[in-house]
Amino acid sequence: MNIAKKNVSKAVLLGSVLLMSGCATTNGNNPDDPLEGFNRTMFEFNDTVDRVALKPVATAYHDNLPSFVQTGVSNFFGNIGDVWTMVNSFLQGKAENGLNDFMRVAVNTVLGFGGVLDIASEAGIQKHKEDFGQTLGKWGVGSGPYVVLPLFGPSTVRDTAALPVDIYGDLWTYTTPVDVRNTGAVLRLVDQRSQLLGASNLLEDAALDRYSFVRSAYLQRRESLVHDGNVDDKPKSDDAAPVKPAPVGPQSDAESVLPATEAVAVAPAVDEPAAAVQVETLAKGATDTHMDAVPASASSL
Repeated sequence: MNIAKKNVSKAVLLGSVLLMSGCATTNGNNPDDPLEGFNRTMFEFNDTVDRVALKPVATAYHDNLPSFVQTGVSNFFGNIGDVWTMVNSFLQGKAENGLNDFMRVAVNTVLGFGGVLDIASEAGIQKHKEDFGQTLGKWGVGSGPYVVLPLFGPSTVRDTAALPVDIYGDLWTYTTPVDVRNTGAVLRLVDQRSQLLGASNLLEDAALDRYSFVRSAYLQRRESLVHDGNVDDKPKSDDAAPVKPAPVGPQSDAESVLPATEAVAVAPAVDEPAAAVQVETLAKGATDTHMDAVPASASSL
């Protein structure tokens, strides 16, 4: 087991302990977000890192690399992600979905040159997106308070606790040699971020309070994913509105990076300018979870 994986897991678990121990400033305005003071600080920090480092690189990648190469990269890593989705589908008792996910991996790996081509989607085999946070939710574990993790982004206490499992469940984590794993992790991160450029740009223009907008969209999205869209019509809080999960685009795992943007990309406007309604259309093919957080990439860096 390599040192990078151990360090990431320790950091995530330490962050969970600190957050649950109430080390952050609270204001109690939203029952789902008792750590709002700390979360807003982390939100601004993550946003700065994205604007200064990740988004410019992703923009250059999107603008200069041939589209067929970008598609191949997305397909390849999407195929790897389908393996962990398959495992979680079975853990949640979704045998049919699990068999469907197995067929996707088999078809794309054998006929799609290791997943570079998404033959399964062309054949009508639907793509799903499941993670261990959703599995815990399916088992009845409550989400707990909303938290924003440094670099990993929006989460909940439940999803934060599930993050190390998602990291170890990602097959790319075990790729050798290390330099290949790290290079692929960076490429994966940049590719995922590039798929969300349109949604993030619209979010910047549309949201009056981006933090509240992202929080509402993220919590609704996760709740909807855990319950497969069967959520109550009544909002959980005064800034929430019901939302159904959007279809997952072929081989797209863009939700794994910059989850705040992903959440907004599939959520309707919540008392925001009408332009926000267009976000789902702009990023329709780039959606789908957890994590929000970049588990595969972070485990390698």
